[in-house]
Amino acid sequence: MKLTRQKHAKKNMGFYKHNFHFREPFQVLLDGTFCQAALRNKIQIREQLPGYLDGATQLCTTRCVLKELESLGKALYGAKLIAQRFQVRNCSHHKDPVSGSACLLSMIEEGNPHHFFIATQDQDLANKVKKKAGVPLLFIIQNTMVLDKPSPKSLAFVQKLQTNQLVPEHQKQSIVQLKEKEGLAKREGEKRRKRKRAGGPNPLSCLKKKKKKTQEGQEPSAEKKKRRKRKRNRVKAEALQSVQKNEEE
Repeated sequence: MKLTRQKHAKKNMGFYKHNFHFREPFQVLLDGTFCQAALRNKIQIREQLPGYLDGATQLCTTRCVLKELESLGKALYGAKLIAQRFQVRNCSHHKDPVSGSACLLSMIEEGNPHHFFIATQDQDLANKVKKKAGVPLLFIIQNTMVLDKPSPKSLAFVQKLQTNQLVPEHQKQSIVQLKEKEGLAKREGEKRRKRKRAGGPNPLSCLKKKKKKTQEGQEPSAEKKKRRKRKRNRVKAEALQSVQKNEEE
């Protein structure tokens, strides 16, 4: 039975690690009902939970949970002593404390960016947690701590992620922050200027020029050659005439 329970816990932890990026140390938010159940069933939360989740854990609570336990008096005095040993996470209810369940729900708003586990025996709180994607739920059954299987909301969320239809809210914020840091965020009213690429030479200017032909259809170079031949013939004729005249004299 213990091996089966450990196997299910390992499978569920793999789901949250792979799809929601949960990393050690795992932060577990506990309320008064979970502490009371651990005390009644003699469960050592700090010693047993890291082995069950197969990783280091940080047990924590809130001021609202502690004040709620104080207000309930002696009946939950032991649970209050256990909760006081845990780290206290800051909530937004410094001036006006709320119930422990309402405070824990406020800690996992906006997509559970701090990757909290919720440990509670409050059934109403557990049902509300299951309506939020990416929030692991812990409770105690028969003297053992149990990590609940992923809720239908978490499964549907992962399915949408796999089809690229949805991006987690905390990832959207981190993407925007990275763009602003690198100067890539678009500013309102600004338009991107298109850079002119260095163009090559005009292909028409690279064409060889055609030689102009005369009206008779002959090229200028051929006409020049004929003129040179005529001049040479004239020079030869004049030389012969001068030689003949000298012989007659």
